[in-house]
Amino acid sequence: MGASHPNRFLASLDSNDLDLLLPQLKPFELVHEDLLFAAGERVNWVYLPHSGAISLVVGLADGQLIEAAMVGRDSLVGGSAALDGRVALNRGIVQVEGVASILDVDTLRTVAEQSVAFRTTLIRHEQAQFAQAQQSAACNVSHSVEARLSRWLLRTRDATGSDTLGLTQEFLAQMLGVRRTSVSLVANTLQAAGLIRYRRGRIEITNLEGLQEMSCECYETVKAHSNRLIGNGTAQAKPTS
Repeated sequence: MGASHPNRFLASLDSNDLDLLLPQLKPFELVHEDLLFAAGERVNWVYLPHSGAISLVVGLADGQLIEAAMVGRDSLVGGSAALDGRVALNRGIVQVEGVASILDVDTLRTVAEQSVAFRTTLIRHEQAQFAQAQQSAACNVSHSVEARLSRWLLRTRDATGSDTLGLTQEFLAQMLGVRRTSVSLVANTLQAAGLIRYRRGRIEITNLEGLQEMSCECYETVKAHSNRLIGNGTAQAKPTS
């Protein structure tokens, strides 16, 4: 197993499968709000974050963007392209800056065709993302902005491994599908309660347990699906700021 690799998908692989991928990996910088691919485009690269996070978002006709799922060091983006889903169903946008490895889709497909274990792992990661997207859809229509923002911050913390997140109110509003004024009011409420510290473009989680209590059940539901399908990796370790 490639246990020392910062990306948990790669760290979980059998050494034989990992050895096939490592020579083909290229370093890639994740720049905040960069568009990695658009819906309907052919997917040519797979992204494996070491740090930072990528949002998979759905665009509406009025220009509104709503996040369906988030991927950080715990998984990969574009894996379905190796399972013949070569056309993107949504947009991939860098949510939190960081670094990643990228891999040509054809290489990933070749390894998936050669190794049943690798293909099974890939399918489990895709299932975890699908479960996250389903839960997000239910959450967006059922829960308060306060609970949704708390859930989103907790998920971002898990994905990035950091208590300090570089996020603007405009971007938060886009991802949650609400007005910026709503995000501002809720962020102020969470800060007044001592759960977060908010400065321009940066949020620090200061009370993890309190934020978990403020969140809806969707955070724990998504986490349970992820743990069951792909394991929790090093999730028990305290993220660093």
